Amino acid sequence: MKKIISLVLCLMLGSFTLAGCSNSGEPFEEKSYTPDTQISEINLDVQDREIEVSLSEDGQVHIQYSENSKEYYNISVSENVLTMTSASNKNWTDYIGGKPSAENRRISLQIPDALLENLTISTTNEDIVLSALAVTGSISISSNGGNIAFEALDVGNVLTLSAKNGDISGAVIGSYDDFAIQSDIKKGESNLPDNKGGGEKTLNVSCNNGDVDVELISE
Repeated sequence: MKKIISLVLCLMLGSFTLAGCSNSGEPFEEKSYTPDTQISEINLDVQDREIEVSLSEDGQVHIQYSENSKEYYNISVSENVLTMTSASNKNWTDYIGGKPSAENRRISLQIPDALLENLTISTTNEDIVLSALAVTGSISISSNGGNIAFEALDVGNVLTLSAKNGDISGAVIGSYDDFAIQSDIKKGESNLPDNKGGGEKTLNVSCNNGDVDVELISE
């Protein structure tokens, strides 16, 4: 009787594994998106995706990404605000097996320099990398389970950086006197003060289980 039960369990487990491999094996398709209107704000909120942000060469917003019928994105534009969020059509068996390849888990975002008012980016379990860029209003960057790395960021008023189980490193354009600074660091080291008043701009940094190395530089 025990042998029969064991055999049934093995067959069930094997069928579940095959079902998971079959569903997760659907190929990804490379896609790109360019809005046909002027964009003033971008909100990109995804899961388990590496995000690379660079400057656009033609003054427009461009997004390159990969998706299939199981893992895809909702992209919309309303009142000059572009929103991109993760969407999923997975069954529980789709979670059995490996995750997509690194190239299929990457989103490339190109933005025009100094034309956006606000930029908000959030992901999980992956890194966010930004080249040198400027926005006229605020930048908010968050990664739960990955690093945040950037070159010279230039903000009009507020820069918010948040990481859990990852490091934050990069340079911000402006002097020490330009910024009021609030930092909350747990289980890590930081070169920023916990609380510093003054300044017309604000730098908010929070990091749990990671190090912070943010440098203020002149243009």
